[in-house]
Amino acid sequence: MRISRRSSPSSNARSRASDLVTAILGLNAYHGDAAAALVVDGELVAAAEEERFSRLKHVAGFPALSAAWCLDDAGLSPRDLDHVAVGRDPRANLGAKVAQTISRLRNPSYVADRFRSMSRVRGVKDDVARALGTPADSLRAKFHNVEHHQAHAASAFFVSPFDEAVVLTLDGFGDFASALLAAGRGNRLEVLDRVTFPHSLGIYYTAVTQWLGFPKYGDEGKVMGLAPYGDADVYRGRMRDLVRLDGLFELNLDYFTHHDRGVDMTWQEGPPAIGRIFSPRLEEVLGPAREPAAELTKEHEDVAGALQGVLEEAYVHVVREAQRRTGSTNLCLAGGVALNAVANGRIRPETPIDGLYIQPAAGDSGIAVGSAYHVWHRVLGRERGFVMDHAYLGPEYSAERCAGAVRAAGLESELLGDDALFPTVAARIAAGDVVGWFQGRMEFGPRALGNRSILTDPRREDMKDVLNARIKHREPFRPFAPSILAERTGEWYEQDYASPFMVLVYRTRAEKRDKIPAVNHVDDTGRLQTVERDANPRYYRLIEEFDRLTGVPILLNTSFNESEPIVMTPEHAVETFGKTHMDLLVLGNQLVRRS
Repeated sequence: MRISRRSSPSSNARSRASDLVTAILGLNAYHGDAAAALVVDGELVAAAEEERFSRLKHVAGFPALSAAWCLDDAGLSPRDLDHVAVGRDPRANLGAKVAQTISRLRNPSYVADRFRSMSRVRGVKDDVARALGTPADSLRAKFHNVEHHQAHAASAFFVSPFDEAVVLTLDGFGDFASALLAAGRGNRLEVLDRVTFPHSLGIYYTAVTQWLGFPKYGDEGKVMGLAPYGDADVYRGRMRDLVRLDGLFELNLDYFTHHDRGVDMTWQEGPPAIGRIFSPRLEEVLGPAREPAAELTKEHEDVAGALQGVLEEAYVHVVREAQRRTGSTNLCLAGGVALNAVANGRIRPETPIDGLYIQPAAGDSGIAVGSAYHVWHRVLGRERGFVMDHAYLGPEYSAERCAGAVRAAGLESELLGDDALFPTVAARIAAGDVVGWFQGRMEFGPRALGNRSILTDPRREDMKDVLNARIKHREPFRPFAPSILAERTGEWYEQDYASPFMVLVYRTRAEKRDKIPAVNHVDDTGRLQTVERDANPRYYRLIEEFDRLTGVPILLNTSFNESEPIVMTPEHAVETFGKTHMDLLVLGNQLVRRS
């Protein structure tokens, strides 16, 4: 199945500014993965994470640089803004917040943090004005606070191809909730259920991830890659005691500390730091926690397998329960847990769900998109007409800027027309070269989808080791992803439903596994991106040329970075090329070879 297209990645926001009716700036602010998005007349015209500008991974605080860029890209002034929407509402789930604050009166630092958090949100108008370089009293925009999970829900349903769907959001916490179940129809979202503090599938996964010795914000994705190396059944029984599937779900709080001590998160200018949230009870059951630098043992692999296995059981249970309550066979997903691509891959085979849409920026950066669409549809009552069927919404740069970046670095380049460029690059990949591929508008969300990517040959068994030694320096158990021509998916994988945002894991067909060892994980799966010609014609053509040479319609695709956020500008790309051991850099039609 293909997701229908109603929008084009080549459409230009700047040309629409003269026809402006309503402009809405959406923000994920004062939270990890700060981001901004701009909706003009119901169309998402720009979106970017603050980390790409600041060069600090998962940066929190206010998205000043990305907000200013969104307006500049669309050719708008601060006075052109009609609405500003922030995906955080101090009044949301107030009963749970008050109860928790009262219970924590013995902890003055917690109470003080709650008031600081509320004051930051109240000061958003001043922060917007500073970011846009204008006095606060010159802004004519109306300001809106949108509950975190309602923003997640809006980010999934209102930009999906479905007129009706069940909507699920799952994450750690936002506005004291960790999950929301809603029924979407037209421009309406009816909230049917919530899971509030202290119960959270995201907290469950993070706590055991910490026990495994991965304490950093975002390390959960590493553990998802480790899990297939373990035998999930060894610890599955013990792990099931952590999560109870009553209603939607609840945690056995004996294993956690967040409900008593709070979640110690430091939201500074850099990435958030998370304090330990598992209790001594977890170590009684699983043994001493692993130190981050210690060896990974078979025991750790088995625990990771059980962690992922029980998460998948809970995930499938929640989807089935949501489908039962609504009767819909379409599902829209958002929230950080919705980035668990392995669990996502089980939805269509194991539940009644047929249509599936997962927000490409399912984590908290997508709050920027959802808060804007919440205002457009639920506050203003506007009808739907936009589908987010691509994620190419960030900055793009001219050929002159690309050439200038190459010259400034003292490098030589060759300018090739398309008819020469694509066969040349495909041939170099087939010969074993590692290629930095920089094209068009930057992707929004955590995945590189063919515009800010490092590309290699998936047929080479040693390519994972090559990439890790020369560029990525990642743990050896983490897989690399395949990008495949969309219409060829069923030939190579056991499912062929569209996966344009790299958030679904499918099993590789048995007869194809030895043909693409670099992207076939230890459990014979791949977290794939299906590439359609209309969505990304340049990336599609490159894979097509590689297929002509090799008979394999797949490239290994990993993000264009080295221990930093994905590159945004030509200068970032040239710098990363210079400090790593890539063989080839392609900036638009500029080709740079390593001497």
